[in-house]
Amino acid sequence: MPSTVDFPAAADGSRGTTATGRGIVTDALRAADPVGARAAENETAWRSRYLQHFRRLVEAGIDDPRAWLAIADSGLTSVQERMVFGDRPLSDAIGAVPSRTLTTVEVTGRSQPIPELALPYHGHSLRGGELRDRLAAWSDQGVIEPSVVDAVGDVIDHPEWLSLDGHTVVVLGAGAEMGPVAPLLGWGARVAAVDLPRPAVWERMLKVARDSAGTLLVPVADPGEDPAGSAGADLLTEVPETADWLGGLDGRLILGNYLYADGGMHVRLSVAADVLGSRVVGVRPDTGLAFLATPTDVFAVPRSAVEQSSRAYTGRSRTAKVLGRPLRWATRGRLVHRAYPPEADPGVADALVPAQGPNYALAKRIQRWRAAAARRDGRLVSFHVAPSTRTQSVIKNRALAAAYAGARRFGVEIFEPDTANTLMAALLVRDIAGGVTEHEHPWQDEAHAAAHGGLWRSAYEPRSMLGLAAVLGYAASHR
Repeated sequence: MPSTVDFPAAADGSRGTTATGRGIVTDALRAADPVGARAAENETAWRSRYLQHFRRLVEAGIDDPRAWLAIADSGLTSVQERMVFGDRPLSDAIGAVPSRTLTTVEVTGRSQPIPELALPYHGHSLRGGELRDRLAAWSDQGVIEPSVVDAVGDVIDHPEWLSLDGHTVVVLGAGAEMGPVAPLLGWGARVAAVDLPRPAVWERMLKVARDSAGTLLVPVADPGEDPAGSAGADLLTEVPETADWLGGLDGRLILGNYLYADGGMHVRLSVAADVLGSRVVGVRPDTGLAFLATPTDVFAVPRSAVEQSSRAYTGRSRTAKVLGRPLRWATRGRLVHRAYPPEADPGVADALVPAQGPNYALAKRIQRWRAAAARRDGRLVSFHVAPSTRTQSVIKNRALAAAYAGARRFGVEIFEPDTANTLMAALLVRDIAGGVTEHEHPWQDEAHAAAHGGLWRSAYEPRSMLGLAAVLGYAASHR
């Protein structure tokens, strides 16, 4: 049986996630917040109370960039020490010998490149002045950070950037709805796709590639067979094989993580992608990294976000004020309370969703730690918060689907997948072709050009409106 990236086995052979996840958070906090580390270490109800410890991971690093980076470094080190590759240390995956060789099938599209940035939105294709107006409206409404307007505006001004000449964008989780494969190929870019060996996924991607203007690079076990039938790699067991395949591709590599799975599998995939990145960077030092962050996490946010949120809170309707008081009283302050202290600078936007669980939070936090560490080390890193989106992986959860349906009542816009992935692909192009903006503190890097959908600038702390949004969403769906 092949070795796989996994949680360590307990004495009874089980591979539970709680002890490892709690240990990683504890180790990360110990670097800057010993009291917080002790609280995490002694937490006896991890699955229900993990939120406060993940918030602490952000708060402990806000005042000092060195503390922020120490948390990231310690968290990544803990991942390396606690996770395993088979029954061996995780580091063995970096130097492991491949068990097979993947070759490349190159699929070149038959269409002409899309000549300018066009954003699908509610059945329309926004471009030029109309797209700028939509971006400005989103910014005014608090749906995106103002820096998104500038970043996407640069791409509108430089349509020649869209093809990303000289680069190969590696998309891990190429079949994901939030992945950038379709827009990048439409613009004429070169994309290396990594996903599981599932013929249905590859048939769909091959069709997208043939109908596009770009070039899709597909890893296959046997180039003589139908590509869809032999394409793909399982990253959990085939880090060495995938790394060696990527190492032989032309162009500067941009390794993008768009992987998603439920529960502990998501952590395992994030760790496998991180090990893959280390191995690829070892042989291709100019490799860049790309990540999409979830808005349902904890972030430090600029004072302008706090101010807009405060204006929304003080300016809410009389009805909202009247109804809000008994709701806060009846729930002991858990519902519809303001998002930030009025003078917070920076603020802490806490949008963690309990239903998503501690494994989801850890999987995304590992990516944030790697982005911070790689950026500190001088590597090109494209990192952006993506908006909440109606992907199948989210709306299959009935509670989240209902909350999404009611979110607009609280100033939060839920995006359709084609709008979200095109917008985020444009930000990726801006970072690769136009260069990444540097900031004094890593939290500012994370907040730059964030498309959070309104969660950072809403009047209410996100978790305090989630339940009410779900109730309103359920009611609207039944009507």
